[in-house]
Amino acid sequence: MVQLTLPNNSKVKKGKTWPKPEGANAKALREFRVYRYDPDSGENPRWDTYFVDMDRCGPMVLDALFFIKNEIDSTLAFRRSCREGICGSCSMNIAGRNTIACTKAIADDKGVITIAPLPHQPVIKDLIPDLTNFYAQLTSIQPWLQTETPTPQGEWRQSPQDREELDGLYECILCASCSTACPSYWWNSDKYLGPAALLQAYRWIADSRDEATGERLDALEDPFKLYRCHTIMNCAQVCPKGLNPAKAIGKIKELMVERQT
Repeated sequence: MVQLTLPNNSKVKKGKTWPKPEGANAKALREFRVYRYDPDSGENPRWDTYFVDMDRCGPMVLDALFFIKNEIDSTLAFRRSCREGICGSCSMNIAGRNTIACTKAIADDKGVITIAPLPHQPVIKDLIPDLTNFYAQLTSIQPWLQTETPTPQGEWRQSPQDREELDGLYECILCASCSTACPSYWWNSDKYLGPAALLQAYRWIADSRDEATGERLDALEDPFKLYRCHTIMNCAQVCPKGLNPAKAIGKIKELMVERQT
């Protein structure tokens, strides 16, 4: 399991314990310990404790966060959008493991559930990390189809077999769970592209319709951009879509070797 490393390297103090919801069945209460931090306040981050009435709450961790925000503490800040495991907005560290809150079942964990922002990223507020660097790295690999052949009248075609090569790549929702779980990314996030960006890079390298494979490999031929991956496999362990970025990175390395022989 990927262990939580708290953002900002700050000492996190015990915060407020909020009252239990009135009239709730004691057996239906679940305890959540939520990371709270506002950089503008000048205060250290803290853990606030909330009790959620499961008789009035949905089954997912995101449902619990909505319950807390709507019923207990409206100041809690977190990202969310689709609630269907598609957009990746609600990625965070839950019970010491990176995942997305909308598909993470509360019942998966017993006892107190801790919720914190993705580790080793600057925090904008509470559970919202600053992913500016993450998205800049994604942009750097140019994740779009690049061709020199004139655009066809209809659409770019590929065989069913070539299309299957993209399975396990195109499903990435860019939640950043994998990259922020990677120790190599923690140490070298300014230079190492990380599992998510490299998975996306291979998705376009492997696309039979793309005609910029050489240029894409040239751009990745760097001691840090690609080769900081040490196959620790945290990325594959935490991916909420069941993808394996380390495998994609290995494929890129194989192509690097082949082009030199």
